[in-house]
Amino acid sequence: MNGESISIGELAKKLEMSQRTIRYYEEIGLLNSIKRMEGGRRVYTEADLRRLKLIKRLKIMGLTLSDMQELEAMWTIEKSNEKVLNRLLELLSNHLKMLEERIADLDILRNEIMEYQERIRSKINS
Repeated sequence: MNGESISIGELAKKLEMSQRTIRYYEEIGLLNSIKRMEGGRRVYTEADLRRLKLIKRLKIMGLTLSDMQELEAMWTIEKSNEKVLNRLLELLSNHLKMLEERIADLDILRNEIMEYQERIRSKINS
């Protein structure tokens, strides 16, 4: 794909993402360097592929599209990687804290279920 353009169908297949999702990311401003051929057909570049991979990774890590829009807006206004990356660290830290709290809650729930199972087993076996 060095300097070549790629169709939305090829891009969707490479990323295991729907074409509609790619168009949606464009609509909400997360993917804004889209080029169009004569006739209005969208074509994408290596940079678009990298951007979509980043969006996909950030979503897996728990960032919302709103968080990503905030980062994009910050970049557009500030043009500062440092400010954007510091905000990204803050968002990831917040998500990690919530995740750790959820894991602790799930651990408590697991222990309660195991204790309840033991009580049920002791009633069955008595």
